[in-house]
Amino acid sequence: MNRIVMLMLVMIGMSISLFAQHERHEMPAGKKPPENDTSGNMHRHHRGHNRNIDTGMHPGKIPMSHSFSLNLPMNRNGSGTGWLPDASPMYGYMIHSGKWMHMVHGSIFLRYDNQNFNNDDKRGDSRFDAPTWFMVMGQRKVGEKGLFHYSSMFSFDPVIEGGKGYPLLFQTGESYEGKPLVDRQHPHDLFSELSVSYAHAFTRDIDAFVYVGYPGEPALGPVTFMHRPSALDNPNSPISHHWVDATHITFGVVTAGVRVGKFKLEGSSFTGREPDEERYGFDKPRFDSWSGRFSFNPTMNWALQVSHGYLKSPEELHPGENINKTTASAIYSVDMGNENRLNATVLWGMNKQKEHDGENAFMAEGAWRLSKAAIYTRYEFTEKSAEELVLGPEIEEHQVFGVHAFTLGANYDLFEIYKTRLAIGGQWSWYGAPQALNTIYGNNPMAVQVYLRIYPALMKMNMNMK
Repeated sequence: MNRIVMLMLVMIGMSISLFAQHERHEMPAGKKPPENDTSGNMHRHHRGHNRNIDTGMHPGKIPMSHSFSLNLPMNRNGSGTGWLPDASPMYGYMIHSGKWMHMVHGSIFLRYDNQNFNNDDKRGDSRFDAPTWFMVMGQRKVGEKGLFHYSSMFSFDPVIEGGKGYPLLFQTGESYEGKPLVDRQHPHDLFSELSVSYAHAFTRDIDAFVYVGYPGEPALGPVTFMHRPSALDNPNSPISHHWVDATHITFGVVTAGVRVGKFKLEGSSFTGREPDEERYGFDKPRFDSWSGRFSFNPTMNWALQVSHGYLKSPEELHPGENINKTTASAIYSVDMGNENRLNATVLWGMNKQKEHDGENAFMAEGAWRLSKAAIYTRYEFTEKSAEELVLGPEIEEHQVFGVHAFTLGANYDLFEIYKTRLAIGGQWSWYGAPQALNTIYGNNPMAVQVYLRIYPALMKMNMNMK
């Protein structure tokens, strides 16, 4: 609990320090910027202050383009090289410095989590904790057609959660003290991404890019859960995380891609092994796995993708097991004005080992934002083996169980200060599993959480890419 209090104080101090700089560099009195600037042209030179922090577009400043294209809006940025809809909201801070444009994103949940509160004698746990992530990214033009971009992402999970991570029923993946983690979400590494990229615009409709990360994210799966607009309000990772987007922390990845109009094709070479138990270090790059992804954004409201990858020895405790991973997803976002937004995602993923049936996962999640309030939900069906759930020798390890999970939650922004928001919220979850698991999990286990969330205010973006 002391760690959580200390972290909250650090975050508040950082926010006040950062935005004090903004106030000192604010526009002169009497000259208020328009709420939505439509005059920005991303190709013109920066004529504003040498350094300014903002959450909107002021006249004379260069709107930040997409990370891998001078001809796409930044709202399409997801995680790694993945695409979101152009209508996606962006919560963050913008910093202008000379020819550079930087963005700061992040989220912290201060919460109480009780998993399986209705079956006290079965699997489950409760605790106070604080899932966190922070991201700093920046870019600048190189000549008239080139774009250099860097991205860094980190988390305080190793400090707060410890090696065991946080309680989450039916979650599996990775290990702690040489044992598989089960019914817990593993902590994310201190450094989740340190990447650079170069993109070149051949024409308005044709771009090519190269992305290098250590760690980074290969072209596999949809935009990872913590960056999807439909999942921003939910402090939990999906229990299908290791079926769909667990490769978002990969120690060693190179991705090359090309965009033609509304389509993008990309491929990656990367390290198949998931991060080890040492959450503060850098694992050995292997480049022993590969993936390919095809993306299509038919309109500003949709982002579609299909992908496939081969992961060599992803689990440290099962080095002889390789996985073929296939995913498909659709992400939807619509802005109805006055910060009234609807975001939704449906996705499917499958893990397939040689000589074993594939294990499937399906998820649908949505969030409805009404000014200061948000209502969100998530439904999952995930096939998990007895080996994944560590059910013991009495059950054949390759026997597969279909697990359902449903979450309903809501939160409300209490106030906004220095363009940083504090929200209060809570959620309830229900889990359904075959009766064969009742002796371990009980009948229809449930979970409840209450939390405070600290996050940046909404950025008002200019998407007029001239």
